Amino acid sequence: MKTGKVIKVSGPLVVASGMEDANVYDVVEVSENKLIGEIIEMRGDKASIQVYEETTGIGVGDIVLSTGSPLSVELGPGLIEQMYDGIQRPLEVLKDKAGDFLRKGVEVKALDREKEWTFTPLVKVGDPVEAGDVLGTVPETVVVLHKIMVPNGIKGKVKEIKAEGDYHVDDVIAIIETEKGDKELTMIQKWPVRVGRPYKEKIDPNTPLITGQRVIDTFFPVTKGGTAAIPGPFGSGKTVVQHQLAKWADAQIVVYVGCGERGNEMTDVLMEFPELIDASTGQSIMKRTVLIANTSNMPVAAREASIYTGITISEYYRDMGYSVAMMADSTSRWAEALREMSGRLEEMPGDEGYPAYLASRIAQFYERAGRVVCNGNDGREGALTAIGAVSPPGGDISEPVSQSTLRIVKVFWKLDYDLSYKRHFPAINWIDSYSLYQAKMDKYFDEHISKEFSQNRIKAMSLLQEESALLEIVRLVGRDSLSEKDQLKLEITKSLREDFLQQNAFHDIDTFCSLEKQDKMMKAILKFYQEALKALDKGIYLSEIEKMPVRERITRAKNIPEDQLEKLDQLMDKIEEDMEELIKGGRQDA
Repeated sequence: MKTGKVIKVSGPLVVASGMEDANVYDVVEVSENKLIGEIIEMRGDKASIQVYEETTGIGVGDIVLSTGSPLSVELGPGLIEQMYDGIQRPLEVLKDKAGDFLRKGVEVKALDREKEWTFTPLVKVGDPVEAGDVLGTVPETVVVLHKIMVPNGIKGKVKEIKAEGDYHVDDVIAIIETEKGDKELTMIQKWPVRVGRPYKEKIDPNTPLITGQRVIDTFFPVTKGGTAAIPGPFGSGKTVVQHQLAKWADAQIVVYVGCGERGNEMTDVLMEFPELIDASTGQSIMKRTVLIANTSNMPVAAREASIYTGITISEYYRDMGYSVAMMADSTSRWAEALREMSGRLEEMPGDEGYPAYLASRIAQFYERAGRVVCNGNDGREGALTAIGAVSPPGGDISEPVSQSTLRIVKVFWKLDYDLSYKRHFPAINWIDSYSLYQAKMDKYFDEHISKEFSQNRIKAMSLLQEESALLEIVRLVGRDSLSEKDQLKLEITKSLREDFLQQNAFHDIDTFCSLEKQDKMMKAILKFYQEALKALDKGIYLSEIEKMPVRERITRAKNIPEDQLEKLDQLMDKIEEDMEELIKGGRQDA
């Protein structure tokens, strides 16, 4: 180990001299407490170190030891259902070892060395293998089959492979004969968090990530392997949207990173997730979830690491051929950690004090998402969807973090404080939000859900856009100045807003809505609009149309269970019948 001495301490930044043999991004141990840190700058023999733990008590002259390797995570069976801190220390194990409060210098392994896993080999002696090939499988949970893969950089023949049985993660399960000699492989891989994991090729993401949230799936869809951002001011519902996506998105693996947010939000996740049952598997959603917590009262420097830890674990499961969704809540707190460290390094500040390299760091993070052909000979495909919340001060998305994010991501779900103030949730503004995957997703929905899906979506969005112009007129001269057809538009857009876009995350049925149900709900609202227009042309007054009992059934359609969707087909027939009766009655009166 290379040794240096502390010459300066400034919060989480420690400067050490005598480090001429060390490299940028090397992990170091600071002082006799062995606090974990990472070299972020080298000037001659002086190393600037960001320490991932509380630095009180460190003084000039304390020893600094360089490990010679970058900040890395352990990848292997046992990640699922765990809750880690920003540098992959399991918090449950830390609690058992040090109590309810983090103690400095406590060292624990990321993966449990005592637990045994049932390994089933898939190769035999003599088989040629290369990086990414699957050596065997381990049932990590009842819903996740963990694939033990050949690590990057290894190619050769299987010299020895263990028979089916129970092994620890650090037991040798295979020996590979390579040109450089025999390599012993365990179930653990180590990977530097700042380096993206390799793959054969990146391919076009063309399958939607179904979230069960109507405003997202219908109007602003994201693909498996896509990127999305959720900017919004304090109190507009970012965290609840992230929780909903983590709960209901049809990803096989979910990695949720709480980066710099309040501790009670992570508590909500820990309390709710184990109790929630995944409809597709019938198991708790924790059986497919990894949690990483670096809350606002935890060391600020570890916030930056937590994002990279999360994306590296996500890439690892993508390499197995899984569809992975990563939630980062929020990237603004990560950027604030960058700003703090940049200020302590006395770097030249960019916009609003953020470092000049902010945009490139955000881009590097989101570029690691995508749908790929994985390494290995079986041609498997995996997808990693990255969804980041952004917390701009005062909801001003002209600030640097929001703008840098918007240049990279393809889906923009803008949360609106005015909507949240009116208790309209999710508070996603349907005028300002967009999805650049829309054309591809329209084609998919038309083929797999309904031929009219995209056509109905365009009609509904057109009505919502017209509503904003009509409301301006109403504010100036009153609703009575509008024609009956325009007044009808306002009634229909109110139904679209309140009965379709609005969704109750805490309602047993309404919390999740399948694409089939979304299609039928939208059809019912637009069917009522078409039939009402016919009635107006036949001389029926709008006031009579507004009083129709069937409108109440449209309002309650969101509470129809998924296994009773035929009721929505009956509702459309009922709309047509009732409107015909109203027109007939109107003619007789005439």
